[in-house]
Amino acid sequence: MQTIAPALALRASEGKPAAAGARSGLALRSPQGGGGRARLGKPRLLIVGCGKVGLRIVARLNRRFRIIATTTSPQQCELLRKAGAIPILIDLDGRPADRLEGLASRVIHLVPPPPEGQADTRMARLLSSLRWPPAHFVTMSTTGVYGDRRGAFVDETAPPAPITERARRRVDGERRARAHPWHASVLRVPGIYGPGRLPIERLQRATPAPLPAEDVLTNHIHIDDLARICIASLFRAAPRRIYNAVDDSCLRLGEYLDLVADQFDLPRAPRLPREALRQAVSPMQFSFFDESRRIGNRRIKNELRVRLLFPTTHDGVIAAARAAPESG
Repeated sequence: MQTIAPALALRASEGKPAAAGARSGLALRSPQGGGGRARLGKPRLLIVGCGKVGLRIVARLNRRFRIIATTTSPQQCELLRKAGAIPILIDLDGRPADRLEGLASRVIHLVPPPPEGQADTRMARLLSSLRWPPAHFVTMSTTGVYGDRRGAFVDETAPPAPITERARRRVDGERRARAHPWHASVLRVPGIYGPGRLPIERLQRATPAPLPAEDVLTNHIHIDDLARICIASLFRAAPRRIYNAVDDSCLRLGEYLDLVADQFDLPRAPRLPREALRQAVSPMQFSFFDESRRIGNRRIKNELRVRLLFPTTHDGVIAAARAAPESG
């Protein structure tokens, strides 16, 4: 496992800033969770797994917080620096040599579970590495934990009913985070879309979709709204509380694909009956055709006080098409 923290000058054997850490502007960790202002002048935020969503959070908060962001990609480090964050290369599939304890008073966790197994071992390793309780811990999960509801309405009071291993790993990660002494709040996220996150390649490959009579309901959230929901959660989310981070709309999968195709002047996806579809797509893709639900989002509005920039997926796809040609 490779764990490198050049900007932090962390000692791998002790997991705390070395003398060079003073040059990076980081203070020594404190038993209060590392949120002190003594040397920094700004509170600290740790983003674990800082990809496209994380970069949007950095762009909104880098003047207010000293942001430390983890990634597994050396190439991502330069993007993080340019965005105004301090990058750390760390792999949660191994045993982190550098502890993350005390680096920040607030933590946003965006790392998905590992690709196999029933347990979210990445969450387990992160929690053991943090040790000191941050003041706020927000973790991103998935609406897939609700399983198939046959198109019925679902809100946060519904118990999880996962039907895939990947959803069961998410449930395990939620349980671990909410049971930990600092009681994380959980964002359950559906399909994320926006510039650079649209099914352009799928449409170009003419990957089929279900027949209208056999189609499933899908839920979405624009990537910019998801970043804003994460930020609101840092300040307003209740401990152990679950929030559905979804927009106001609900579309059949084929309707969503047709919307994107029409806005980007692409051929609409062909439709196939269920059994023919099973032979035409991968098992992973087909598993999404087994789940249909309509997700409620009242808590993000009433409790987190989020006003969506793109209340419907229709709004967001049209905005993405007007902004720039989509490259996939």
